[in-house]
Amino acid sequence: MFKSLKEKTGSYQLNNPWVITLLIAGMVVIGWIIAKGGLLVAIGILFIPPALIYLNRLFVKPQIGLYTLIILGFIAIGLNRYIVGLPLGMSIDIFLVLTVIAVFFKFFYEKLDLTLVKSDLSVLMLIWFIYSIMQFINPEVLSHKAWFFAMRSISLYPLFLVPLTFLLFKKVKYLYILLYLWGIFSILGTLKGLQQLYIGPDYAEQRWLDQVGAITHILFGELRVFSFYSDAGQYGAAQGAAGITGILVALNIKGFYKKLFFWTMALAGLYGMVISGTRGALIVPLIGGMVYLIHRKNFRVIIIGTILMASIYGFFRYTYIGNSNAQVRRMRTAFTPADDESLQVRLENRRILKIYLKSRPFGGGIGSAGGWGQRFSPHGFLANIPTDSWYVQIWAEQGIVGLTLHLLILAYIFTKSSYLIMYKIHDHELRGILSAICAAFAGIMGASYGNGILGQIPTSVITYMSWAFLFMSPYLDYELRMLKEKS
Repeated sequence: MFKSLKEKTGSYQLNNPWVITLLIAGMVVIGWIIAKGGLLVAIGILFIPPALIYLNRLFVKPQIGLYTLIILGFIAIGLNRYIVGLPLGMSIDIFLVLTVIAVFFKFFYEKLDLTLVKSDLSVLMLIWFIYSIMQFINPEVLSHKAWFFAMRSISLYPLFLVPLTFLLFKKVKYLYILLYLWGIFSILGTLKGLQQLYIGPDYAEQRWLDQVGAITHILFGELRVFSFYSDAGQYGAAQGAAGITGILVALNIKGFYKKLFFWTMALAGLYGMVISGTRGALIVPLIGGMVYLIHRKNFRVIIIGTILMASIYGFFRYTYIGNSNAQVRRMRTAFTPADDESLQVRLENRRILKIYLKSRPFGGGIGSAGGWGQRFSPHGFLANIPTDSWYVQIWAEQGIVGLTLHLLILAYIFTKSSYLIMYKIHDHELRGILSAICAAFAGIMGASYGNGILGQIPTSVITYMSWAFLFMSPYLDYELRMLKEKS
């Protein structure tokens, strides 16, 4: 009996000369491949075992795919500065597809509960995606390749992320996991920003500044911090959203260490927003705070909050306190728009676009403006008119029809989310946390008027998943009520 058990072990097989021969032959082949392919091939071979382990875990627990997408949303763009030539932005698409495949095989022999997936939010994402698909035949489109690349973040990601969140994250614990991942990377983002501000950009970041970034990120000799995000605008708004979310979650969550974590997230987020030098980012916590006060349905609290907001406005608009700091000085210019030359340029660009789009109700085609337009159709009209704003980009590329549809969808999402928070959620802690992420979403909508925030990662990934949590909030509230009854 012991001999039969021993023969089943892997080490016992080494007594077989054929096994040893195969191992030696395999090592020789791998050595030859590495010798021919070089260091990158060697690194690739080293990554095969952990990749296989990851895929095994992913297909057993597809939620790992969504965790991966959140993490990639934060680091993929920044990694492109260090690993030049690899389209790491496409990693979002790859892992999105892998997660869908994992869900397919996970539930191949199990009944799939699509109750939450059959939501009005999913229908809205499908309508928006169909409109984007129809843009493929827009006669104004100059590059269908640009349409493919630009369409992904605009409508493909929400089409998949919303149903996947409904399907895989339909428990309260996943809402907390999203918040903790968000908080961890926001804190890391500020630490990275502090390195850039006080120590200086590293070699990869300096190369990016020298090649393309300096014109917008070094103003009057001062660096606009961008951390590991795509740019300072995205960094500032994302950190502003993290800051207001951290404050509001900390005010509502129970437990000393949980509160400590989210206060840390709040302080890191707000400080990161300030050092980004992004003036429009300041609107994120201001709008977010006002939305939260309205959700509270407390008239006294609303008055106090309004006074606080007015005090912040007065600090920036009518004082010079902190002007010795370049970041504070730059953010203060957001409150004096008449003196802002860049704002006047933006307004002039919008007047030009208004004339151009008057006869184009469906716009110039997805991917025709901004970075994709400059890459794939640099001689096109829209490629040479900066859109700056997320809404202006939607208007330029998809016309007044697309902009109207987009704004209606966003308004519906915000209105229904607020209604559910104010009238359908009974658990105090859950209501406060959901109000926090809805407030951050409202702030991002506001900031998107001045910068192209909403459709960029990581903000887009966090936002789309947050929408699903907001719309499934009655289900989460019911889960907590059942748990309390059992205990």
